[in-house]
Amino acid sequence: MENPFGKVTTLEQVMGQFYDGMTLMFGGFGGVGTPPALIDGILEKGISQLTLIGNDTGFPHIGIGKLVSKGRAIKVIASHIGSNPIAGELMHAGMMEVEFSPQGILAERIRAGGVGLPAILSDIGMDNELVSKDKPHFQLNGKDYLIETALTANVSIVYAKKADLYGNLIYDKSARNTNPLVAMAGDITIAEVDEIVPLGSLNPDEIITPGVFIDYVIPSKGVNWKWAWE
Repeated sequence: MENPFGKVTTLEQVMGQFYDGMTLMFGGFGGVGTPPALIDGILEKGISQLTLIGNDTGFPHIGIGKLVSKGRAIKVIASHIGSNPIAGELMHAGMMEVEFSPQGILAERIRAGGVGLPAILSDIGMDNELVSKDKPHFQLNGKDYLIETALTANVSIVYAKKADLYGNLIYDKSARNTNPLVAMAGDITIAEVDEIVPLGSLNPDEIITPGVFIDYVIPSKGVNWKWAWE
């Protein structure tokens, strides 16, 4: 018998997807668009030794910054960490490795991972020895490029405004940010949403992330959702 709830489940049920030493990719920009209930669940479960991939490290008590501030990450791949001074302290103390990637390149690396490409080519940083010395180069049509490897994760977590039971997602204005790209790049993708609606309720033209990329949908805190399948 088909599950009447589709891909919708509970925070408690998806917590089994998280484990020590995993690679976790997250949507969000400064904490906006990062799923709060999932972050709190990971904290409460005590998951550690994480490799985190996302735009930034949030703020000390906002977004992914909660995990960083508690020392749960051993590595971060991000475009900047400036809004979270604890991330800088951990990096300088040698307690957390940080790989910086320009925001646009980071987004493209995530997108490449999501569509199955192994890498992208970019000339950004070719004239900077600090950037280019440790990266492989490739020549195309007489021009040199850096090879920027694609990014994927064991689990991706995203935050959306609405979902239906199949996991089709609509985002809320700027909270959309990197979430659609992150949703594609996880072996498992979990969406936390503010509203769950019946099948057929979403305008197809407004859907940003098709449900094919989503494995689980969980309601954010305080969301009543079980009526959606009745």
